[in-house]
Amino acid sequence: MAAASNRAARLTKLVSDLKKRYKPTAPPQRALFETILFATLLENSPPDVADKVFSEIESSYYDWNEVRVSSRSELAEHMKVLSDPNGSADRLKRTVQSIFETFYKFDLEELKKQNLGQAVKTLEGFDGVTPFVVSYATQNGLSGHAIACNGGVLIAMQVMEIITEAEAKKGIVPGLERAIPKSKGVEAMLVLHEMGVEVGRNPYGAAAKKLLTELDPSCKDRLPKRPKPPEPAPAEEAPAAKAPVTDKKGPKESDDKKAPPKKAATPAVDSKAKATPTKPAAPAKKAPDKAPEKKPAAKAPAKKVETKKPAPKKAAQAAKKPASKKPAAASSTAKKKPATKASAKPAAKKAADKKPAKRKPK
Repeated sequence: MAAASNRAARLTKLVSDLKKRYKPTAPPQRALFETILFATLLENSPPDVADKVFSEIESSYYDWNEVRVSSRSELAEHMKVLSDPNGSADRLKRTVQSIFETFYKFDLEELKKQNLGQAVKTLEGFDGVTPFVVSYATQNGLSGHAIACNGGVLIAMQVMEIITEAEAKKGIVPGLERAIPKSKGVEAMLVLHEMGVEVGRNPYGAAAKKLLTELDPSCKDRLPKRPKPPEPAPAEEAPAAKAPVTDKKGPKESDDKKAPPKKAATPAVDSKAKATPTKPAAPAKKAPDKAPEKKPAAKAPAKKVETKKPAPKKAAQAAKKPASKKPAAASSTAKKKPATKASAKPAAKKAADKKPAKRKPK
């Protein structure tokens, strides 16, 4: 409870100090739909600059439907004077598209008839809206009590230790609406916004540091510090890591150079290579041994020559002689059959010898 009361007191003091510095003017009143779109441009930019850009967009396009179908880059061309042209163009296009897809029209006046809490939930459901847009539309479009805080306001309050880092990431300042009454809400929002624009333009610059130390002298040690870029360092070390790989190739080349001495062992391989041809030489000698075995087979046709057409009677006589020998062959094994062929040859020769013997008596 003491921390909450301390926060409220510090918020009240901060707003009163800012009123002495800035004398902003209230923005013109617009319909709820236009108020939401204006808030997408106002975030992080001065109110007078955002108002000029909004008027230029209204005059440059036929209607909001043409804005809806336009590209982000085209919209950003009209927003170059804003602090964040690309971000503002993205928020504007997404918000217009989301509202059209929800209501199929560009008029949200009916939300004013609803309960404030229900209307705020509807605003939070639109794509592209930020906590800043919701708070600004609640205050200026729905007549609610909400104070919008841009990114620079959150940075300043975190440096002053009014809010925590977690609260800054969520984009909220708890207790702000309780510390500032509704009657002074619009003025408080405007002076806080001016501070946020100046700090958010360059949190690490001399102007921002001077402003923060003047508002809170105790924050000298908590001023925003430009983060050191650690990512580029590993990127540069990556090629250095590849360098050893190239060095490893060097040793490999040296090993290759040492390889020639190892070739001294190659004579053993050559001796083996010489030994291998001797093995096929052995089968080469066996080939001629088998060749003579085939020659007797070539003599087979000689048998046909012997079987010339002699006198049939003599052939019959020669056939009768081996017939008497066949019983003996039958008693022997089947392997002796070639012997019968051998015996047939001398029988044929005897028959040939006997022929001239018969012719002598004539």
